[in-house]
Amino acid sequence: MINDFASASKACMEFLHARLGFQLWMVTRTEGDDWIVLSADDHGYGVKPGQVFRWSDSFCYRMMLGQGPHMAPDVRRVEAYASAPIARQQDIGAYVGLPLMRADGSLFGTLCAIDPRPQPVDIVKELPMLQLMVEMLNGLLNAELAAADARRRAERAELEATRDELTGLYNRRGWSMLLSREEERCARYGHPACVVSIDLDELKLTNDTQGHGAGDALLVRAAQVLTSLTRSSDVIARLGGDEFAMLLVECDYYDAQILLQRMQAKMALHDVKASTGMAMRKPGYDLHEAFALADAEMYRAKRSRKLLN
Repeated sequence: MINDFASASKACMEFLHARLGFQLWMVTRTEGDDWIVLSADDHGYGVKPGQVFRWSDSFCYRMMLGQGPHMAPDVRRVEAYASAPIARQQDIGAYVGLPLMRADGSLFGTLCAIDPRPQPVDIVKELPMLQLMVEMLNGLLNAELAAADARRRAERAELEATRDELTGLYNRRGWSMLLSREEERCARYGHPACVVSIDLDELKLTNDTQGHGAGDALLVRAAQVLTSLTRSSDVIARLGGDEFAMLLVECDYYDAQILLQRMQAKMALHDVKASTGMAMRKPGYDLHEAFALADAEMYRAKRSRKLLN
């Protein structure tokens, strides 16, 4: 049954392979300079879902810049394609590529195909049919993305009971559940995400020298700083004691770095000292594995601070 973007993508690629040939059909996601294969109908190139290529090396990149057509029966006759790095990496004689667009007009990815042999020139007559298929895929994609956003909001409401009483942030149980659910969306749509591990440096010292009331105030200040920097779609949790965590949804490396710089500056402004570690979710390891990397980086930072002091 074709009732979602993934199954529609698979059906489209199988139909197009039967009708037009081409050894490889792909539905892809672009994220920064990553070109991520979400699904593939491969008959010779050895490409599998989850593989990542360099977006700027691809024909699709040049197609989106307007340097080449959606259909090139012989890529040698299109300078932008013939000179592309991927043409040196793969044996490509013919190319098809059309953009998949989000509802806001930004690029999500592409539906594309390559074959080692040039194709008949009259294959370009099939372009209107391909454009219609892409329009249908766009409709399904954007309906699913909107539904996923609605589910994300519903999950937050559902897990209100998993809040830390002192800070109002999610507790460890809420964090684990929301991390798992966001991982499902990342795996399905290729969303980027960032996880941050945060550990306060002076909670024990504050409790010992100023009392637990001052320690609680420090925890609340830290929570307020983190909340002020993030969006409603992000997840902030107090995992226990002086441990905090952040999940930045659909956030790339550049934006994550900016947020961390702002966080460090704002924590200093509110007299909150903390060690942090960050990791990006990437194809090949999931959000739970990324958080383990972030946690290890945070502990390295904490050890370095102790050595310096």
